[in-house]
Amino acid sequence: MNLKAFQQQLNRNLAWYVAAALGLGLLLGDLSGAFLDRYGASLSGATTVVVFFMIYPMMVNLQVEALGKAMRNGRALLLSLAYNFLWAPLLGFLLSKLFLPDPLLAFGFMLVMVVPCSSMSIGYTGLVKGNLELATVVVAASFLAAIPAIPFWASIFGGQYQVAVPIDNLLWTVVTVLILPMILGYLTRTVLIRWLGKPGFSRIMPIFPIVTLLSMFLIVFLIFFLKATLLLSKWTMLLWLIVPNVAFVAITLVLITWLDRRLGLSYEDHMGVVFASTGKNNGTAIALATAAFSPLVAVPAATLPIFQIVFMVVYLRMAPRVRGWFQHGESTGLVSADGRPHPITR
Repeated sequence: MNLKAFQQQLNRNLAWYVAAALGLGLLLGDLSGAFLDRYGASLSGATTVVVFFMIYPMMVNLQVEALGKAMRNGRALLLSLAYNFLWAPLLGFLLSKLFLPDPLLAFGFMLVMVVPCSSMSIGYTGLVKGNLELATVVVAASFLAAIPAIPFWASIFGGQYQVAVPIDNLLWTVVTVLILPMILGYLTRTVLIRWLGKPGFSRIMPIFPIVTLLSMFLIVFLIFFLKATLLLSKWTMLLWLIVPNVAFVAITLVLITWLDRRLGLSYEDHMGVVFASTGKNNGTAIALATAAFSPLVAVPAATLPIFQIVFMVVYLRMAPRVRGWFQHGESTGLVSADGRPHPITR
């Protein structure tokens, strides 16, 4: 199996691998009480290393230079940022208040809502023949926007859930988890392209998401391994996580699809926005939670991929119907042939 095929296999079965890492962590953690009493603190410290190998490779493939093209489609870019950093936190807050009585789980769920979008959204966009350039710009812009957005929303929601938010520690975590890996990733990408050329770099590109995914599986395992006894004693709170996870993804997909069509986006631009505005970068949320808070805060981020991937695959399969619905909007005058709003709807 070549690198590209291996990467696709990991993406295709992401939900199963996350579920397996979660289940194995709970099982082995429940059987390893004496081991955890002795080595649990050391393992918690080791998660920092795993976090680096989860975030840094992601940044190597992040095309920050694509931001220079953002002005070509400023409206779609602004919409995606609004979906990611206004709609997601507000909907997430409502869902957490309704379904998550535990303050640490609720805060962890909110942390997922304010992280940048998933870089896998570029792959989904390509599969449905959407606007790949726009999807790349959205991913890059969301990582930059997350730098001020995460501390801002965390400080607000921390007070709502009576969770102490060490702002100094959180800002340092944002630097180490987002800014430093982003700089190192950009430098690595620049050096590799100069050394290997663009064709050579394209051949090794799958290595980086593979390392990110394998690291994410490992850290999901560690989260549930370290907190197995606590989580199994409160297993009902894990079940409660299903409701807000499913509700967030389903409601957001429906809303963005309806609103993008009403606002006159073309099918291609919509697909460049919808995946990047619904899929959350769970790896970043896990990294922030484990580095700045506790493994329990990371539990929502560790479980969301199981549900997120299912809805994304369903939406992929619905792409022909979505295309037809957007084209019907053009024929009825809601959207012009070039994807711009009809004058009546502006």
